Amino acid sequence: MENGTHEHKSRRGIYLLPNMFTTAGLFAGFYAIVAAMGGRFEAAAIAIFAAMIMDGIDGRIARLTRTQSAFGEQYDSLADMVSFGLAPALVMYEWSLHSMVSIGWAKLGWLAAFIYTAGAALRLARFNAQLATAEKRWFKGLPSPSAAAVVAGMVWVGADLGIAGKDLVYPAFVLTILMGGLMVSNTSYYSFKEIDFKNRVPFMALLLVVLIYVFVTIDPPKVLFIGFLIYALSGPVITLVRLRKKRSRPAGE
Repeated sequence: MENGTHEHKSRRGIYLLPNMFTTAGLFAGFYAIVAAMGGRFEAAAIAIFAAMIMDGIDGRIARLTRTQSAFGEQYDSLADMVSFGLAPALVMYEWSLHSMVSIGWAKLGWLAAFIYTAGAALRLARFNAQLATAEKRWFKGLPSPSAAAVVAGMVWVGADLGIAGKDLVYPAFVLTILMGGLMVSNTSYYSFKEIDFKNRVPFMALLLVVLIYVFVTIDPPKVLFIGFLIYALSGPVITLVRLRKKRSRPAGE
């Protein structure tokens, strides 16, 4: 009986290591909101990118250490909602969208932020619901961390260049709604899940990673913003190419 009780209690516990990184990502998202409320927009944007790094690490650690759990999946999804759903929308609102008050369109500012937040929530819910049947190679809809990177990247670039958010209110409005729409769209995005991180790779692969790091460090705000914006816009292009190939195939294939 003692062994059975002990095993039952063990199963009710949670794995600490991957959930530590999930918590760190959650903290970064929460800090981004607090920093934006205090007018520290560069710090807020950087915090969202830090949350992205934590989000990328926790899942891989769970798989490498075989510490996946249903609790971890749910906790990770809720943390993503804060870091990539609420935080980017509120940071963008505080930086730029609230300025629509001055042109008499106050409601459109917070509605754009809400559209982004709702898009992130729906994207995460759909991803969780279709996890077992989803294609490994492709994501359906823009992943929420990538959408967050575009929104936070624009804020970071503006803060880095000393441009006030109110001067970019129209591009910020369009970009925020666009990212929210792409998250719930049926466009295809390459998932990068086929990249093998565990086995040996050619030397050129390591050299490519080094070059990417060097390129990013040249000007992190602009490089990250442009890079993730290109990825966000690649979805509609990839989807059109795949549809054209599908239609060009013979009916019997």
